Amino acid sequence: MTEEHSSSSSTQTAAVLRAARRIVVKVGSSLVTNEGRGLDEAAIREWSRQLAVLAQGGRELIMVSSGAIAEGMKRLGWRSRPHELHELQAAAAVGQMGLAQMYETKLREHGLGSAQVLLTHADLADRERYLNARSTLLTLLRLKIVPVINENDTVVNDEIKFGDNDTLGALVANLVEADVLVILTDQKGLYTADPRKDPQARFVHEARAGDPALEAMAGGAGSSIGKGGMITKVLAAGRAARSGASTVIAWGREPDALLRLFAGEVVGTVLVAPTQKSQARKRWIADHLQLRGAVTIDDGAALRLREDGKSLLPIGMVTVEGEFSRGDVIAIRDSQGREIGRGLANYASAEARLLCRKPSAEIEKLLGYMAEPEMIDRTNLVVV
Repeated sequence: MTEEHSSSSSTQTAAVLRAARRIVVKVGSSLVTNEGRGLDEAAIREWSRQLAVLAQGGRELIMVSSGAIAEGMKRLGWRSRPHELHELQAAAAVGQMGLAQMYETKLREHGLGSAQVLLTHADLADRERYLNARSTLLTLLRLKIVPVINENDTVVNDEIKFGDNDTLGALVANLVEADVLVILTDQKGLYTADPRKDPQARFVHEARAGDPALEAMAGGAGSSIGKGGMITKVLAAGRAARSGASTVIAWGREPDALLRLFAGEVVGTVLVAPTQKSQARKRWIADHLQLRGAVTIDDGAALRLREDGKSLLPIGMVTVEGEFSRGDVIAIRDSQGREIGRGLANYASAEARLLCRKPSAEIEKLLGYMAEPEMIDRTNLVVV
């Protein structure tokens, strides 16, 4: 939808933004490092101020920030970006210290605690590491800490890189089931064509995330826009929409952009997810055809799942079938053998057998550790 967007659509979009509670904000290297000249202290202070105001209003916030390699180059006195992988990784290692320190300082100035989280594609591709990362991030949010996430450039290579932090931002939005992904960039948003080349280009205020027409507007897949260009942001919006998160693409230096957005003002381009968050995740779980196993639960546990929307606790489990790993989708059956739900297992089948009929307080004693107090958390469970 271009400048002629309808008022009813704008009203709905404003309502989505005002209602957003869990927000991922991604900022690119050019903004964070002031076009490569070093970390932009004023910009990071300003974003931190806006995050603090949003946090006071009850929002949960995650930052995905580029900039480690650029900062490392500055600290090492390198004027040009190296080509050797080990030198890029060394620059990332040096620069990540400064990046984390800057966010820690500026967020704390505004009363917010922060945590550094470095991820690789392998962390989100592996089922167990995916759940571990998810649990850590959700715990940080519960503690009112702002996770500052970057790709772990110190150890990645071309085979395991996300490719760009727009993709990382979308994957993090999927991981934590965010309501909105905000991509702050050095552009105002998306146009129907390159406004530098086409005087007829119109600004896109709102559109549907995942619409194939958006890729053509952004230059088309495989275009010369390159890493971090508008095409990666459009593709990231489509990816984030799979878990029900809408995406905003906005200029990172727009005054009070974050505060205005979540007051309901359409700033930049809003790419609205066509599926609601809860529906998207439950559909993903429910559509799994290859179930690795199942747990049979007692009537009391079945009632709590069906009627009260509770998590599945070990004490309600009677038997375990099949061989599965932490993070696999398994079936939940009632005492008559009927499937009443399915979800992501927090414990492998061998561990689950040990936990049957046991209270959560005994998990650590039985296994030597406790990943979660639940066998299946309610956010990873769907009743079918």
